[in-house]
Amino acid sequence: MQLAKDDSGLREDVIDAALSAMILSASGWRTVFAPDGNEENSCDEISPAHTIIAAVAAKVFADYVKKTTGAAQPVLIAGMDARPTGKSIADAMIRTLITEGCTVRWAGITAAPEIMAFTKNEGASNRAQGFVYISASHNPIGHNGLKFGLTDGGVLAASDSKLLIEAFRSFFSAPDRIETALVLINGAEQSVVDAVYGESARVKQQALSAYLDFTWEVVSGTGEKTEQELLFVAIKETIRDYPIGIIADFNGSARSVSIDTEFLPTLGVKFACINGEAGSIAHRIVPEGESLEYAARFLEERHTADSSFVMGYMPDCDGDRGNIVIWDDMRKKTRPLEAQEVFALACVAELSHLVWSGSLRCDENGKFLDKVALAVNDPTSLRIDVIAEAFGAKVFRAEVGEANVVSLARKLRGLGYTVRILGEGSAGGNITHPSAVRDPIDTVFALLKMLTIRSAGDKKGLFEIWRDLSGNTVSYKADFTLADIIRTLPSFVTTGGYTPDALLKVKTADHASLKERYQKIFVRDWERKKEHLYRQYGITAWDAAHYNGMEEKLHIEHFGDAGRGGLKIIFADDKDARIAALWMRGSGTEPVFRIMADASCFELERELIAWQRAMVIEADK
Repeated sequence: MQLAKDDSGLREDVIDAALSAMILSASGWRTVFAPDGNEENSCDEISPAHTIIAAVAAKVFADYVKKTTGAAQPVLIAGMDARPTGKSIADAMIRTLITEGCTVRWAGITAAPEIMAFTKNEGASNRAQGFVYISASHNPIGHNGLKFGLTDGGVLAASDSKLLIEAFRSFFSAPDRIETALVLINGAEQSVVDAVYGESARVKQQALSAYLDFTWEVVSGTGEKTEQELLFVAIKETIRDYPIGIIADFNGSARSVSIDTEFLPTLGVKFACINGEAGSIAHRIVPEGESLEYAARFLEERHTADSSFVMGYMPDCDGDRGNIVIWDDMRKKTRPLEAQEVFALACVAELSHLVWSGSLRCDENGKFLDKVALAVNDPTSLRIDVIAEAFGAKVFRAEVGEANVVSLARKLRGLGYTVRILGEGSAGGNITHPSAVRDPIDTVFALLKMLTIRSAGDKKGLFEIWRDLSGNTVSYKADFTLADIIRTLPSFVTTGGYTPDALLKVKTADHASLKERYQKIFVRDWERKKEHLYRQYGITAWDAAHYNGMEEKLHIEHFGDAGRGGLKIIFADDKDARIAALWMRGSGTEPVFRIMADASCFELERELIAWQRAMVIEADK
């Protein structure tokens, strides 16, 4: 790769336009890298301007790692998801990192949880100081982006990400920015670049091995090999008596070359997949709504041929998020689960696993003795609060963004809480400690444990633990199914995050002023609606909260204080039980304004989301 100053694509106005289109947040840096700006373009080339942007991002991260770790020549692991523009972005970054004196270990196409587990493993032995990952997660195929992290197993915290963003913007304010960036890209010796690529296959195998070992630690909840083996044997023995088949629609994602196809069969699980060639993206990337229909149809085919196939999953492009489809034996058909439903099931499974393993204990009066918490994002359904209450656990909320939730969980552990499970219920999937990133394998395994760790003798299985603690009257039977478990979940209906009802385009750039205007409209409408809401649904009061970073502030007086963070209106009944909520926030990674309603029944959710849309639209005018 060689770029020259006289390239027409390197005019300052062209670079400024490319920069202005970028979204820079703790959740990732993203933009449309396709040269024509079409977010659905599957071209593998990127423009000279975006090449410069990739190089500068690598440079500021290298500087950050050197300063943070004290390593003069840090070892950085690099990888990408299966998007077509990934290779071009990677080449610019690898060359820049080499120019900056870094040792680069290139893992090629790798799932986000895989590269983070690998970096954590290498960091423990001081063989790596951080990672850079090229991905736009669930965004359309023409998008791409960047995630950065050190060796703690997750992306940079919001405060550190802010420093990186400031350095990136500062670089582009310098008068010699283009000339300096060209030196970065053109300064690496080709032989060193070739050596990095030549080692890629070996690095990838090391990543897979580290990820497999780490996954066993995560799903078992212990680093002790003997205890992991006991769980492994228990699951295999149950599957021998009650066979389980799982399908995957990889949709050409990075998970198609990760551990899934070998790992699940070692448990005795029957496994089948579609769209298993990395880079062959067959349909919309986001694993929600219509995208899950492909997995649902494939599961139905497999279930018809073999009734043991009862579950499937579809990851997004970087494989850190995956939602679930099931065979619903109550309805006699396959169906996708809602994102909030998936997260609720994972929470039930992992909290039950804490009880089963003895990590969450009760006294003789049924009082829980251990401090347990869940860290979730602000649009996560109130259903989670009901689940947590059954286990004596507390729920803490942070602003949308995986980095915010992970940082909150770490803070809570510092306060003495056990935080086994955390995540963004609005997006589905879960983060299971000690992992610091969502992982569909962990989600699938949570459901597997729920199905296979069954009651034996005097020891209750996970489902029976949940049933008894939650006060459910469902009869326990040895051959229970996923549909039986789902039937016991608290009844809440939540607007899907990618449905048309949940997405708005707003003209108001100042979201604080938008929320101030919204407050006046809401208070006016509440006076008009409160009698109806009481008679129809039992709502007697409301409260407001805002979420910025890790901070949750309840009982706020001024909605505008939320700024660009999340704003939530929580409705309660005359017993002070929280039965519904409204929520809003502008996306940090997409050019959309998201809204949501969460309610204890379908009719109320439909009424609330229509009301929310009308109020936000009026406030935007």
